[in-house]
Amino acid sequence: MTYVQGSVLDLDALDGVLDGADAVVSAISPRGDMTDKVLDALRALEAKLSGTPTRLGVIGGAMGSLAAPGGPRLYDLGVPPEFGNEPKVGVDSLDLLEATDDGLDWFFVHPPKEFGAWVPGERTGRYRDGGEVVVEDADGKSFISGADFAIAVVDEIEAPAHHRSRFTVGY
Repeated sequence: MTYVQGSVLDLDALDGVLDGADAVVSAISPRGDMTDKVLDALRALEAKLSGTPTRLGVIGGAMGSLAAPGGPRLYDLGVPPEFGNEPKVGVDSLDLLEATDDGLDWFFVHPPKEFGAWVPGERTGRYRDGGEVVVEDADGKSFISGADFAIAVVDEIEAPAHHRSRFTVGY
């Protein structure tokens, strides 16, 4: 397997890389110079990959996960103001993918509620797939290490289980 890093803002420079790739994973955060560019970047990836065998993986946010089977989404339960526009962009990104035609095979991964550099955790080599529902442990805690989240993403690339759908991961 070959891993290549590039900028979604310059897809033309990645033409030779994207052609024939098994998967392209977008881990764009709507921060800094990407604050208002995430959805346009996803549209460009969708246009580039639609009709090809290359899968599009998108790393989303926890707020689009369902709080329980059948809903509601965490986003619909209220978003703390300190989260800024990130939850809305995550929800809109999923909506964009769900509206694509069948020519694009995609998957969207929701991390748990507690995820990021501020809660790095330790690699365990395990995780749970919660389907559309946020993964919580018996005490209601929702977390995963960055390393185990990465394992979940790579597992989905190597052994696709979610086609044109989303899933959540956590412990």
